[in-house]
This record gives sequence, C-alpha cells and structure tokens, in this order.
Amino acid sequence: MAELPVRNPSGGRERYRRHQPELTLLYELVEQHYPEFETLMRGQGRELPAFVQREFDEYLKCGRLEHGFLRVRCNDCHAEKLVAFSCKRRGFCPSCGTRRMVDTAALLVDEVLPRQPVRQWVLSVPFALRFLFARDPAVMSSVLGIVIRAIGSHLIGSAGYTRAQAQTGAVTLIQHFGSALNLNLHYHMIFLDGVYVTRPGASHRFVKAEAPSLGEMTALVQRIASRVGRHLEKRGLLVRDAENAYLDWDGEEVSPLDDLAGHAIAYRIAVGANRGQKAFTLQTVPAMESEPATTTPVASASGFSLHAGVAVKAHQRNKLERLCRYVSRPAVAESRLSLTDSGRICYSLKTPWRDGTTHVLFEPLDFIARLAALIPRPRVNLTRFHGVFAPNSGWRARIAPSRRGKRRVEDTSMPAAEKHSAMTWARRLKRVFSIDIEVCEQCGGAVRIIASIEDPDVITRILDHLKSRGHHPATQEPRAPPTGLFPDSLTKLH
Repeated sequence: MAELPVRNPSGGRERYRRHQPELTLLYELVEQHYPEFETLMRGQGRELPAFVQREFDEYLKCGRLEHGFLRVRCNDCHAEKLVAFSCKRRGFCPSCGTRRMVDTAALLVDEVLPRQPVRQWVLSVPFALRFLFARDPAVMSSVLGIVIRAIGSHLIGSAGYTRAQAQTGAVTLIQHFGSALNLNLHYHMIFLDGVYVTRPGASHRFVKAEAPSLGEMTALVQRIASRVGRHLEKRGLLVRDAENAYLDWDGEEVSPLDDLAGHAIAYRIAVGANRGQKAFTLQTVPAMESEPATTTPVASASGFSLHAGVAVKAHQRNKLERLCRYVSRPAVAESRLSLTDSGRICYSLKTPWRDGTTHVLFEPLDFIARLAALIPRPRVNLTRFHGVFAPNSGWRARIAPSRRGKRRVEDTSMPAAEKHSAMTWARRLKRVFSIDIEVCEQCGGAVRIIASIEDPDVITRILDHLKSRGHHPATQEPRAPPTGLFPDSLTKLH
C-alpha cells in the first residue's frame, strides 16, 4: 500500500493522502517510453526476459486505484479512504523500495542485531566481476562466502582468539546500483564489531575488536582479491598468464539483458545512434586536483575496494536503524530526477565526482535500458545472514533480540506471537513518520479495513461514483519523502 504524509497548513492534525505515482516524472517516463523500448528490443531480436517485462508492467499498476484498492473506514464517524495496491517489486519502484527499506531496517534492529557495537564493511569489485555477478548470482554468493570468512577471521584474530574459541556474525545487503544509475553490484556487510566467546557452562560474553587500521585494511583487501582470483580460476572462469588475468567467456552467448548490464556497468549508452559511447555528463563544479582528504580507512587492490569507516555503538539504536535504511534504500531517488529543455533525462549525483561531474544525462530509451539493467534476477536473496546470525546457528536464539533461531528439540515449539511477520502499511508509516494512520484524521476514532476491491467492474463503479460526487482521489501534486532518513555521515559512503 502506498500512502504519503501531508502536513496540514492550518497547523492541525497531520493527515495522509494516497501516493500518486502517475503524477511523478519517473512514472511518466516509463509509461511513455517503455512500450517503445520493448518494441525496439523485440525488433532487434533481443526480447527482454519475462521477469523484466513483468517488473515494468507491475510498476505501471503500482499505487493506481484503477487496478484495485482497499476500503478503509473509521469506526466512529464512518469517514472512508481508498488505499491502492502496490507492485511489491524489487527493481526501481521508489514506493515499494521504500516499503522494503523500512521493513528490512525494522527487522534487523528489532529482531536480529543485538545491543552490541557493529561496523559497516563495504566491498566493491572490479567491473568484470560486476558483470559476472549480474549474469551468474551463484558466483556472487560463492565470492561473498570468501569475503565473509576473510573479514570474520580478521575480527576474531584482532580480538585475540581463534575460530575454535570465538565467533562473529554479519548481515549482508547486496546492492545493485550506484549513484549514477549504473549497475554496481557490491556488498554492504553489517558486522559485529567484535566476537562472542564461549565460557564454561555454555554462557557467552562479547569482546570488542579494535577498529581496523589502513595497513590492516590493505592486507585484508589484498587477501580477498587473491582468494577470489584463485576461486574463479579453479572454477574455470578466470584465465591467468604471465602479465594479465581475464575472465573466460568463450562459447557463452550474451543475452539481451547481459548486453544492457554491460553498458550500465561501464557507464555507456546501450541503445540508439550513440550506442557504446560514454554516457553524457555535466560538470558544474571545479575538478579536484588531488584525492579528497578522509579520516576513514579505504583500501584498494586489483580493482577491489574495501571501506570500514561507519561504526555504531551499542546504545545507538536510532543510528543503527538509519544505517540499515541506508544500505537497503531504493535504487532510484525521484527527487534527483529531472527533465531538461531538450527532452533529456537528468539524474543528479549524491556527491560530485573528482572531475567535477554532478549530473548524468540520458536519452529516454537509454534511461529505460538503465532501469531494466537494475532489476535483480528472480529468486536471488539480496539479504544474507552469516555466522551467529545464520538461521541454523545455535547462537542466534541466545543473542538476537527476538530470541528466535535454532533450538534444541524440546524447545522447537514457539508461540505464534514470536513468529515474524512483515509490518503492515499502517505500522510502517507510523515507524517512519511517527504518526498513527490507524487513527481517523477527522474525529480521532479507530480506522479499519472493510473491503478489498479487485473486480474491474466494481472498481470502475466506485471511482465513477466518487467523481460524480466531486471526490477526486488524485487531485494534488505528490510530495517528496521526509528529510532526515539518511544523515550526511551515511550518504557520503560512496
């Protein structure tokens, strides 16, 4: 369900109105240019995969009352409102991406991550590996396992223990996108900033690890690069000679989606007369003469980049939730999207590049190609749990706030109240905006759902009836989401 908060100009109770995607620039661009893009690809014999077509089709229905809604009524004054259905897709829908962001952050903070210090580790990989991850998620998973073991061993060793004596844990959120709408598969790993040590009597204690130095980070990223290289070589995906190493694609056919992904990774135009050329950019600030000064450790080796500059103390639960929202945020920020006078699509960067670039420009069809490349493949889990947070870990039930996890046979029965369920649309909005949407904005009474309307004939009759009585469900311009969800310390990670 999609709903946005609106501050009452009179200063009274804050009210809510339906999110109206049809009035946003992103929706307008997809509605206008996606059919042309699909026809172009089909005409070239490069038909898009079914899951990509489904993503676009469902997005055009997301938040639209014409495709179904819930009727919500106040128990006291009987005031009603309509709540449109959402597409629940994982690609580029900002509304559903925000819903998933809030759900993920709430789950991690309330039920998974204990009140112990944590640190975010971010690993970026070379362009060739990004392409390999995009076309073969199994390789992405195996490489993630290598990375998790390397960082985990470092933390255990820096705390003064061995793997037989201590364990650590992490939650990985795999991001598909960069700030320029480029395809950039990389790992955001929220690690415990320390280890759990088992003591006699099956009790446990937490030992904090020291923050990594730049030298330790450099050695660690070099170790990761070396292990990943050996792993890919063993699987026959990497070929090394005396001077170079390269991925072996001989005999493998490149699909239409692979082609779009390759261009999106390399910041190149995917369709049209300028296909293969660098994407158009705008430089509106002076170029930097040297690397910007930073106090956070960032290490690089062989195209890999490792960052570990964001740490959260045990008592900083609000900061932890902001971090979790940041790493699970949507791919497209509608507030950074605009249209130039010449009809090009302009997307602003979060922070300027070293050469002074602040905006990336797209032709409409190339913009649709970028969106298609950002859509994750189906049945690929983008949130992974490791170590003491793994579902089968015997530690999870002892340290997680929810106290759920692998238990002994006699403890397998669990009250229904302990089982996790996704947040309702009302709870989600209350958590983000601190306003209870289940309370009627007119009289303060309780609000409840009275019907789910999905039949096209019934939908048409209800909407026509509302319009005939002067009630137009979509009459106001949409507004941007509230500020303050992502503090500056988190939005400058890349």
